[in-house]
Amino acid sequence: MATLPPPNNVLEVLLINFPRGVNLGCGDLIFSSHMIFTLVFVRTYHKYGSKRFIKLLAWVMAIVQSLLIIAARKHYTVDVVVAWYAVNLVVFFVDTKLPEMPDRTNGSPLIPLSNKDKDGRPKDEK
Repeated sequence: MATLPPPNNVLEVLLINFPRGVNLGCGDLIFSSHMIFTLVFVRTYHKYGSKRFIKLLAWVMAIVQSLLIIAARKHYTVDVVVAWYAVNLVVFFVDTKLPEMPDRTNGSPLIPLSNKDKDGRPKDEK
């Protein structure tokens, strides 16, 4: 039941074999987008939220959702594990390696401007 039947026409390809394919799988494999969205929400609330009980409840619900996704056979176990690994790795990279974005409330441009030329020297040295 994990495989979709071949499409009969181009419209079925564009609709991802809807509605028959809905019962046979979620359409994405490595890695679980269900878990990605859940973990991004939980990590964001954990970082910026203020209620300790909600933080704990969110982590417990993410763990329960992981188990339910695997039990429902909508994803392989590796899909869920890779989602846990990938989201936390991206959050770690963003938090530690990227500088904080500057305050843009004063109308500064969206793209950071540099006072250096293409060769790396400041524009004033020319």
